[in-house]
Amino acid sequence: MRAMTEIETTEDLKNRRIRSFVLRQGRLTKGQERALETQWHKYGVEYGLQSIELNALFGRKDSKIILEIGFGMGESTAKIAQSLPDCDFLAVEVHTPGVGSLLKLIEELDLTNIRVIQYDVVDVLQNMIADNSLDGVHIFFPDPWHKKRHHKRRLIQAEFVKLLCAKLKVSGYLHVATDWQEYAEWVLAVLNSEFSLKNIAQDYAEKPSYRPLTKFENRGIKLGHGVWDLVFIRK
Repeated sequence: MRAMTEIETTEDLKNRRIRSFVLRQGRLTKGQERALETQWHKYGVEYGLQSIELNALFGRKDSKIILEIGFGMGESTAKIAQSLPDCDFLAVEVHTPGVGSLLKLIEELDLTNIRVIQYDVVDVLQNMIADNSLDGVHIFFPDPWHKKRHHKRRLIQAEFVKLLCAKLKVSGYLHVATDWQEYAEWVLAVLNSEFSLKNIAQDYAEKPSYRPLTKFENRGIKLGHGVWDLVFIRK
């Protein structure tokens, strides 16, 4: 997929098909459309078949690089980037309204430590991210496929985790958060089966301070629902 250019309209971006585990359709707000048109050239990264030099992408030499996978509407990513200004965040999402929403937040909060790729994360990892180059990976509230016969469609599966581990530096971390208990159990089993990862907790971790509570999570907690955080370190 090409980055958005002056001759490429927002309508082109809306109609382009992007492969992913789950592809949602959605309507762009005026603010999201404006952000796509005015901010993409500043913070969007063109998908390509060659590895990118991550620190150069942000113009900093020694910052920690965190990959944000499936950032949704971008609220959590923006808050984390705002609270951790010494880290840089490469955010990957396929959902066009979500990309527009995050670009809008980047502009509103004057954030300089986020870059956005709109493409399937598997292709991004395979073709754009060098091995041993990431300090951390965040996967917050991934969509689970709850039926056992659809287990290969779940984002957190052994083959994908192995790919992620190859991209992490030694002592780099993988943080998954989910509000589906059965999916949390699935993720725990998959991550425990990867020999190159070590759980920082007995099973589920305390919520790290950098992960903000979403409005949906706050609502769920009041209703007695839970959220499970899993944090593993690459050995």
